[in-house]
Amino acid sequence: MASTGSAGAARARRTDTPHRARRRLAALAVLALAALGAFPAAGSPAAATTTPTATGTAAGEGTFTVGILNDVDSLNPFTGIVAEAYEVWGTMYDTLTGTSEKDFSTTPALAQSWTTSADGKTWTYTIRSGVTWSDGVPLTAKDVAYTFNRIMKGTYEQTNYGSYVTNITSVTAPDDTTVVMKTKVPTPIMTRLLVPILPEHVWSKISAKDVKSFANQTDVVGSGPFRLVERKNGQFIRLAANKGYWNGGPKIDELVFRVYGNADALGQALKSGEVDFADALDADVWQSLKNTPGVVTYAAKYYSFSELSFNTGAALDDGTAIGDGHPALKDKKVRVALSYAVDRKALVDRVLNGNGTPGTTIIPPAYTALHLEPSHPDTFDLAKANQLLDEAGYAKGADGIRTMPGGGKPLKLRLFPRQESEPSQQAARFIQGWFKDVGVAVDIKVLAEDNLTEIIGRGEFDMFLWGWVVEPDPDYQLSTFTCANRSYKDGGDVFANLSDSFYCNKEYDALYAKQASQIDPAQRAETVKQMQQLLYDDAPYILTWYDDDTQAYRDEWTGFVAQPEGGALLFQYGTYSYRNVERKKATAAAGGAGSGSASSGGGLGTGALVGIGAVAVLLLGGAGALLARRRGADADRE
Repeated sequence: MASTGSAGAARARRTDTPHRARRRLAALAVLALAALGAFPAAGSPAAATTTPTATGTAAGEGTFTVGILNDVDSLNPFTGIVAEAYEVWGTMYDTLTGTSEKDFSTTPALAQSWTTSADGKTWTYTIRSGVTWSDGVPLTAKDVAYTFNRIMKGTYEQTNYGSYVTNITSVTAPDDTTVVMKTKVPTPIMTRLLVPILPEHVWSKISAKDVKSFANQTDVVGSGPFRLVERKNGQFIRLAANKGYWNGGPKIDELVFRVYGNADALGQALKSGEVDFADALDADVWQSLKNTPGVVTYAAKYYSFSELSFNTGAALDDGTAIGDGHPALKDKKVRVALSYAVDRKALVDRVLNGNGTPGTTIIPPAYTALHLEPSHPDTFDLAKANQLLDEAGYAKGADGIRTMPGGGKPLKLRLFPRQESEPSQQAARFIQGWFKDVGVAVDIKVLAEDNLTEIIGRGEFDMFLWGWVVEPDPDYQLSTFTCANRSYKDGGDVFANLSDSFYCNKEYDALYAKQASQIDPAQRAETVKQMQQLLYDDAPYILTWYDDDTQAYRDEWTGFVAQPEGGALLFQYGTYSYRNVERKKATAAAGGAGSGSASSGGGLGTGALVGIGAVAVLLLGGAGALLARRRGADADRE
């Protein structure tokens, strides 16, 4: 049996609805659904408005309710893989450092300051004094050291966070306020360790075996601005504000995430006031909310991408072949030809209603210093695609379907879009038509994300549609294409790791190792761009689009903090909006002067978006990531 490992971090993979999955594969880590309890169908959201709050009153003035389309797959930070999981973790746990809302720069968090040695291989962090866990136990440097050592010594624990500790050789806590980390080589990500810090007195009781099935759903101990009160799978997650939070208690009393089975239901819930904020809305639903009294629509420029992923030759990290992928997809020439057969602009226009831009390389344009526009882009050209396939020896048969060179296996490929994502399913139908025009038959089968995650980890696919949310430091996303991050065996079971295309290229791995030790930002950026060009040329992914994050909220709320300017209001790298959002003292009259589309000049101009000064950032609800992974999106928005 194969299991999937979890993903992580800032990462986030989003699901395409554009929902996010922070890191989908980021870890295709074990979902262990049997142990966690099967998720109920997400068709009917929990009645959060009648759920008692932490103070014993009905949810009302002090409760901020966020509607989501993907349920959190696990509250265990080593297991969850969707962006929604990372979002919730970010409200419950702190990280060593944070990410600025203005420009993604590093800010203090649990580490109030840090220094590095002259050779760049010893990092000393001063841990904030006076922070306590939600059960009253003091949080100390020993909790930080425990968390990182558990990841470094673990296997399952590395699925989500292994890329952060690759170069770390030791982590010690000489006293309660000091953490010392030593590295093999100078490492640029030492101020970007987006790992949720866990309480040693709780997690040390959970064995390496038990952690795979640990739900972390009752009596959760955290240090973040919110604490878990109640969770009903497939319905809602309810968190109470930590008013004594070291970085300033939230202005709201309670935060609720409510799960909806589809975007239409979520849109109606926002209109009726059942939820206060709706994230990752489908393009049609988001458009329908424009000019709705009492609702503000907002299209954020986001740091995610969606992709068509190929099975380039599924194998374990030791090279042992697994799965049943079509052999033609091992051929770079086929993948490149198919890249010419995808009209990315048409997908943006017809699937996203223009709320995005055509995709190219895996570091989104939002990260201007790192993003690469390819030197020779594969523009939509069916004649070119046909020519390349002809030249590669894939001749068309009498039925118009090509076969492997020498008259072998027909090019009939399976394509798996996601059940939870209508954009993913729409994109699949377009791709099916274009591929047919170049002699490649496509059989579409819509799968639920949990099933797809398992299938990908086993390599039992040809193509799928998903996406990633990319964190500010590129290391995590780059690591998802390394040979070492292919699936692995543990106790006879196959576990998915970060890689979902099974791409393995020694030249790429060498560049990955190089950027991981480049301290000079300009030099590192050049290496990162070389890696993006190599991936673009080898085409393990065809990026379909960079999606906008189509969000909407009730105009009676104010205090949202965008990350960065013009960026997302929620699902960020931090908890800025959650800690600063509050109900307006006097709401607009019926018909709402504040309603309208932020993207068309309404909405944010009413003052609904209020910038609050820089504060320490927490790990994105997740991360990926993601992203997965982290993954989640079709990025599709995934």
